[in-house]
Order: sequence, then C-alpha cells, then structure tokens
Amino acid sequence: MQVFTPRIATRPTPMRPKNRLVILCLLFCSNATPIPAAEEPPPNIIVIFTDDHGWTDLGSQGIDGDILTPHLDALAANGLRATNGYVTAPQCVPSRGGLLSGQYQNRFGLESNPEGSDRGVMERFAALETLPERLKSAGYVTGMAGKWHLGPEHEIASHGFDKVFHKNNGSPGFWNMDLEGKDLGPEAQQGAGYHLDLVADFASAFVRRYHDKPFFFYAAFRGPHTPLDAPEKYTSRFPGEMPERRRQALAMISAIDDGVGRIVEALRETGTEERTLIFFMGDNGAPLKIHRIDSPLDGDAGGWDGSLNDPLNGEKGMLSEGGIRVPWLAYWKGTIPGGQTYDHPVISLDVAATAAALAGIETRPGELDGVNLIPFFKGEVKTPPHDALYWRWIAQSAVREGNWKLLRGGESEYLYDLSVDPEEKSNLASQHPEIATRLRARLESWSNELSPPGMSTGPMAATWVDYFSHYLDGRKIPLPATGVKAKGGSGETPGWQVRNGTLAEKEGMLELTPGSGKNTFITRSGLKVTAPAMVRLELKTSAPGEASVSWRLDGDKDFLPARRASFPVAASDDWQMCEVAIPDSGKVIHLRLHFPDGVAYLRGIDLKAVKP
Repeated sequence: MQVFTPRIATRPTPMRPKNRLVILCLLFCSNATPIPAAEEPPPNIIVIFTDDHGWTDLGSQGIDGDILTPHLDALAANGLRATNGYVTAPQCVPSRGGLLSGQYQNRFGLESNPEGSDRGVMERFAALETLPERLKSAGYVTGMAGKWHLGPEHEIASHGFDKVFHKNNGSPGFWNMDLEGKDLGPEAQQGAGYHLDLVADFASAFVRRYHDKPFFFYAAFRGPHTPLDAPEKYTSRFPGEMPERRRQALAMISAIDDGVGRIVEALRETGTEERTLIFFMGDNGAPLKIHRIDSPLDGDAGGWDGSLNDPLNGEKGMLSEGGIRVPWLAYWKGTIPGGQTYDHPVISLDVAATAAALAGIETRPGELDGVNLIPFFKGEVKTPPHDALYWRWIAQSAVREGNWKLLRGGESEYLYDLSVDPEEKSNLASQHPEIATRLRARLESWSNELSPPGMSTGPMAATWVDYFSHYLDGRKIPLPATGVKAKGGSGETPGWQVRNGTLAEKEGMLELTPGSGKNTFITRSGLKVTAPAMVRLELKTSAPGEASVSWRLDGDKDFLPARRASFPVAASDDWQMCEVAIPDSGKVIHLRLHFPDGVAYLRGIDLKAVKP
C-alpha cells in the first residue's frame, strides 16, 4: 500500500474533523494518486528564410572558402544539415506561399510571381489557415520581419501575425512593434539602419518580449537578392580580387549570419534555446543569368545576385537542382542530435506539418502536404520522410522519387539518378524508359489535383528554352556581345544583353535574331544619363513593323508603361536613322530596345542628354 505522509507544521493548529478525514484518506486510501505536474509548454519555432541564396553559400557546405557564416555553421555543427533540402518553387512568391500555407501552392493557383498580384489568387491564399494562424489558435504569439511578397504589407497581420515588421530595403518599413519590444500604431517605420540588421534586431526584441510564452517567428531576410546593398561594414570582410557582385553577396550573407547570431544570443539570454526549434533555408536558388556578369550594382537590379549554386546545375527559374535545392538546416538543442548530415529529401512544406504536430494541432488528412520531421531527425524513424516530392512552375514540372528525378520543360524530358549525378549532366530517359514512364504517370496524377490541373500552365518561354538548352542540353549560350560603335562620338557602349533571342557581334554591328517565343529585346543597364535625353539608332530589319524604346529612371522599380516610345521601321537593306525622345526628368539607368519579328541589325546606338 502506497502511503503519502503530510508535512507537519512546527506549531500545529487544532484540526477540524473535516481536515482529519482528509488526512486519513491520504494515509490509507490505496487509490490516491499524486496531482500531476504542469505540462511542458510546446516548443517555440523560428523559421529563417533567405532570398535568392544559392546552394554554395554556407560555410558548412564546404564548397567555397570565401564564405563567412560562423553562426549558421554552428547551427549545422550542433544540429542538422539537410543535403537534399528543397523548396516548392524556383521563385520568390510561390515559394513563400508554399512555406506559410503548408500546401503545394499550385493547389490554390499560386503558380509564379505574377499570381502574387492576382486578386483572386490572393483571396484564395487569404482564405487558407496559414501556419501562423494555426499556431495562434494553439496559444502561440506570432511575429514576422523582413520580406513579405504575398500581398500588401498592411494586411500581413490578417494572415496570423501578431507583431509585424515589413522591411525590404532602406526605404521606410511598416511595423506595429519597435526594436525595444514596445507596441506601435501600426505605422510606417522611420530611422536609419541596414535592413538586414533591423530584421534581426526586431526578431531579437520579439524573443525577449515573449520568452515566457510559446512563440513562432518568421525572419524573412531580403538577401542576397538584388539590389545588392551591403554597407562597408560587411563588404570590408571580403577583400581581394573578386567580382563586386560576389563581394556584395558574401557581405549580405555575412550580415544575415550576424543577425542569426543575435537571435540565438537572445534565446540564450532568456533561457529558451533548449525549447526552440530553428529552421533555416533559402527561398530558391541563385539567379546566375547564365554568365554571372559583374554588371554595375546601381544599374542592373535584376542581374546576377553574386550568389552561387555550385556544383548544382541551373539557377533560379528552373526546376533543375540549382533552382530548388537550397541551404537547409534544422537546430533544436537537446532534441535534434547534433552534427548530423541528413541525406533523405525534405522540403519547406515540412515546416508547417512539423510545427502543427509539436503544437498539438490536429489536421485533417491531406490538409498539409508535409510531414513531421522530428521523429526522422531524432533517428526514431529510419525510412525517408517522403515517398515522392513534386513541383510545377508554369511550363516546367518535376518529381523526385528516391534518387530518381524526372524533369520536364516544355516538350523536353530528362531523367537523372541524383545519387551519382547531382549535377544533372546525364539524361537517362532513353536508357530507362520504364522508370521515366512510371515517374511521368505519378507526376501527371499529382498535377491533376492542382489549380489549374495539368503538368504545365502554358508554353515554355524563349528565355527558359535557352536556359534548358544551356544547362541541360549542353548547347552553350554565348556571352552577349560587348557593344557596338555609336555614331556621334559616344564611343563603345558595352553591356548589351538579349532576352528571348540571340545576339551576335559581326563586322562592327549587332545581329539580333528572335527566339521561338515573343517579346525579343535587347537591354542595357548601368547607364547614368540625365534626361531629357535622345536615343539615336542606326538600324535595318528584315521585317516591317513597330519598334520601341523603353527606359527606367533611377528610383523606378520596374519599366513603367508610360516610359515607352514606339516608332515604325521598314523592311529594307538600307540603314535607317531613328530618333526617340525621352522627355522625362531624372537619371536614365536602363534601356530596352524592341524590334519587329525578324532579324534586326544595329550599327549605331547613342543615348545623349539634351538641353530642356
């Protein structure tokens, strides 16, 4: 018989009969049980999402010795590094939609970046129960800082976030809590500071404020995505000869690493490190633009971001490994055994499923597309977490089953054994047609569940035909022509690049040949010409039609419809002189030249300021 002995006070007070009955019951009732201890709170969860961060660029990957990421390397050394860690898309908006919904984003129509501005698609996203909304309903405090890219910043809180700091760059941000953890507005954020530093500072303030409650925080650093803007504090860490874009990428990643160190320090200061699960991953592969051209930082916001995907093949915008396999870490001190290299495929969808399981949230079958990774990461389950992983991005689709991957781009199809060919160099589709057929059937079955259904949502754009040709077919796209002499004394104008076509330099002129798709143009960034200005072209074309000049001013985030001027050209073997006025005021930093279908030749391109 189990006996529970009550504590006896040094100066006992007289007992009432009712109290004596309680004591007797405690002493002699064999069915008495102790009062259970209070349940441990569910763990905190932090998700760190970088932007256009290539596979190469963590020190723990062991690929490039120039990288300085000691804090992230410490998470890898004391936690887990997933060598086959994926995201759901090779582009920002759909990748973020998949992470925060826990579903393949194609299920609710979020296929690519343009759908991020589609009211209907965003309403479908808003109708979903996002990861922060699920956790909030389970008693979590939720917060985010950094890049959103899933609708207006003033609507972020409506997706389940209690504390918000929208911050992409040096412009004013938007927040409802300051860096001291004090509630605000919500209102515009003002004040100096590097945006990557401020994101980490906000996350640290959130941890310190809410350390006594279960919390979820999403730190979405806009780095090393262009525009590349690291201050000297970080670029000075990378002296020596290298492309300036590479130096900037390394500096921005170093700034993020410093921020991760401050977040972990806040966990340690508040005694919450051992009950906090940290995920770290990039949102897609690095955009190399094939040739990794070190174009001027202030004039090519959409160029190579300086990050690398080596040794993986391809880049952002492709469902090859270089577009969707990213740096991927998990750290939970005392729970996930440290020093692991985990080789089974995992994906960003698993974050939501893992968080829901840890928070004790019940989900219906098929509601989330990921799995709870903790039993796998703790070694309790040895089998792979996924039977297969799937992707669709416009005209591309892919499935990975074990080590086999089937990749489709338009009408082209590729089969790779990633266990021996992670660089996707050897297409085995003709050697193993039975495997390709089986995987194609799985991919088709999955894709028919999407919105809209099918293995593609449109034709393969000429840009991606070129990229697949270059990376996967071995037909290398040559470097763009360096320039053409311009009449009028402005000298050589280097840096012209082609989109959706080919550009060759022949006998002092440029020959532009359209690709199989539409919208062929040449583009030149890095300009610094004060408008009003005049563009003068000496050209001839094999087809008549309408040509146009588009320009971007300093401060424009993209080419605006109002900054485009069209003019007719005739099909002729004779050279034609065309002049186009740029009537705006400001600094012209970027030009695009569009021509009719057919081959066009340019012997002179001149851009000069004119007196108003």
